[in-house]
Amino acid sequence: MRIIGYITPEGDRHLAAREGEHLIPLGPVAAFWADPAAGAARAEAALASTDAARIAAGSVALAHPVPDSARVLCLGLNYVAHAAEGRFDPPTHPVIFGRWTASLVPDGTPAPVPVDEAGLDWEGEIAAVVGAPIAAADADTARSAVFGYAAFNDLSARRAQKLTAQWTLGKNSDNSGPMGDLVTADEVGDLRDGLRVRTIVNGETMQDGNTRDMIFELGEVLALVSRTMTLHPGDIIVTGTPEGVGYVRTPPVLLGPGDTVTIEVERIGSVTTPIVAP
Repeated sequence: MRIIGYITPEGDRHLAAREGEHLIPLGPVAAFWADPAAGAARAEAALASTDAARIAAGSVALAHPVPDSARVLCLGLNYVAHAAEGRFDPPTHPVIFGRWTASLVPDGTPAPVPVDEAGLDWEGEIAAVVGAPIAAADADTARSAVFGYAAFNDLSARRAQKLTAQWTLGKNSDNSGPMGDLVTADEVGDLRDGLRVRTIVNGETMQDGNTRDMIFELGEVLALVSRTMTLHPGDIIVTGTPEGVGYVRTPPVLLGPGDTVTIEVERIGSVTTPIVAP
């Protein structure tokens, strides 16, 4: 099942189940994430019903699918080859930094290059969305609490990112968190089994990795985080990027106005972002 956000005619953000070129409305975002299991059951029933209301996906503005209260925690340097290409030693603990939900946008949303940046860098990733509270959990319990996954691009403003030891500023520029449809975990399976993650810029493959190469596995990361902060439905862990980012190339390659970048993830889908001027 695929879940996507959309904007109602009244300007509210709701969720819908995607059925081809149509959406089946599921109600307000906050109501769905108050009980994701019940929301998923309603969605399954609606998909199976010919009587459920359907709207054309192209008739509404799309939106990201998580609640405004969601915490977005991202993993840095979580693939061995990516750490090596940046001349970092593999981390001994997960490198975790934060995004705000204000940076999250749906497929097709233009991302502007910030005024002081030479361009934006791509980072093709998988976002895992929590579907049940996780507190002081073991890895198996934490992993089983994942509701679903989405293709994600951790677009990075490298100049701002490198100003200090903290990466927050460079990871929260406007529209810099493109997120595709949320695909339920039962359709995706376990990331440890290996999913291909590709980044394509203007038709050229720039990243081509596999989740088997992750340093820290998702369940372990969720369990670690849960020993400090309780994770709630709708919270996101963005799981890191494979090798092939732009800033380490000789010469560096960055995304500028007129470029288009697509993240493709096996069994999950894609998210595409056109890059525009400030």
